[in-house]
Amino acid sequence: MSTNLKNSFTKTLLALSIASASSVSLASSFQLIEQSASGQGSAYAGASALGEDASTVYFNPAGMTRLSGSQIVVAGHVIVPKADFTNNGSTDALGTALNGPDSSAGDIGVVPNFYYTTELPNEIYLGVGVNVPFGLATDYDEGWVGRYHALKSEISSVNINPSIAWKVAEKVSVGFGISIQYMELSLSNNIDSYGACINLAASSGGAVTGADCVNAGLTGLGVASQDSSVKLDGDSLELGWNAGILYDVDDKNRLGVAYRSSIKHNVSGDATYNLDPRLQPFADGASAASGFNILQTTTLDAAAELPETFSVSYVGEVAPKWTALFDWTWTGWSSLDTITILQAGGVPGQEPTLELAYKNTNRYSVGVNYQHNEKLIYRGGLAFDETPIRSPESTSARIPGNDRTWLSFGVGYAPSSSWSYDVGYSHLFISDTEINNNGGASSSGATLTGSYESSVDIFSAQANFFF
Repeated sequence: MSTNLKNSFTKTLLALSIASASSVSLASSFQLIEQSASGQGSAYAGASALGEDASTVYFNPAGMTRLSGSQIVVAGHVIVPKADFTNNGSTDALGTALNGPDSSAGDIGVVPNFYYTTELPNEIYLGVGVNVPFGLATDYDEGWVGRYHALKSEISSVNINPSIAWKVAEKVSVGFGISIQYMELSLSNNIDSYGACINLAASSGGAVTGADCVNAGLTGLGVASQDSSVKLDGDSLELGWNAGILYDVDDKNRLGVAYRSSIKHNVSGDATYNLDPRLQPFADGASAASGFNILQTTTLDAAAELPETFSVSYVGEVAPKWTALFDWTWTGWSSLDTITILQAGGVPGQEPTLELAYKNTNRYSVGVNYQHNEKLIYRGGLAFDETPIRSPESTSARIPGNDRTWLSFGVGYAPSSSWSYDVGYSHLFISDTEINNNGGASSSGATLTGSYESSVDIFSAQANFFF
């Protein structure tokens, strides 16, 4: 076996056996701000200070003090992403051109929201929100050039957010909520069977050789017809909290400040391996010889701390019928910097860690509302949303994101005093995303090099009921 080949496959047996697990944290780095259709129309500018409907439970629970009586809000968002990948020199573990076609990653998603608020005596307000704060769906074609990095990635979450608010002074309201958050994920990618076999041979102390792999019918790196695959399924149920303050500067201007805590998810699940029949005996032999699970279906645990957020919003009436909206939101993505993965049957004390090097981000938005009459309101907004990914080397094929610029429009209409509806639309302009990623064990030593041309369209609708 050549020196280059040995150097390319010096991964430990443990790392090889958790080939899919390094995507746990990456799937969790896709946060959804689509929590109301009324906010969608103005790119969520001023969201922590508006308090215009029951969706304020999510953005700032203190905003419930602006709502009289009881409200129910039901909203839905159709998210249509586009992420077309173009290969630009992807290579296998030896640096040879990797075969496979380009593919698109976009997969249409639907995000629902539900909110309820009610006014109680003594300036007390109660509410509850049910929403989806994190979500992901990318689905590549079988055999595509980046198959060792990602095939299908799905993550869904449900957040139940009971909240309370009260007016502590004439101009000051405060709010607090508890988040009961459930997360479920499913991630898959291919494994280069020949590369896995050579790696096992290199770690066998001479019991297995590269010639044995060839004699078994594994003919070389990057042969799609010989690929194996792995799928990770897992879920988690954890708690968090959020709080906010609303300050009425005067009858035309107000300021909102909101905080949502990080939530540490302890994901438990299963890694399911579907090995090429020619690779299976080598994996079984390595497991038997070492006493550890090597490319064997087993349970996995991974801890990932989803980020905290802090928002400051301002809403001001600048002219009759015209309201200006501003927002700054900071997200602490650096909490996903290091992820530790545990595998049942793995080597004690040698759990791998993943250095993600995510950075904290800022989101800036400005918007305007025009109250045409008592029944009709028009909305518009712009936003700039930073990516937490630092470089092409840390870009994941599961989430090929980059900085995004939002352009949003919306309309609200109240046919009667008992109900109203809102619709919103946003187009997200996304900078071209360069990727030059070698995902370690999860990528079978392959390097995915190329670029994504991406954009997103979001269509939102919401019904509001007052009683």
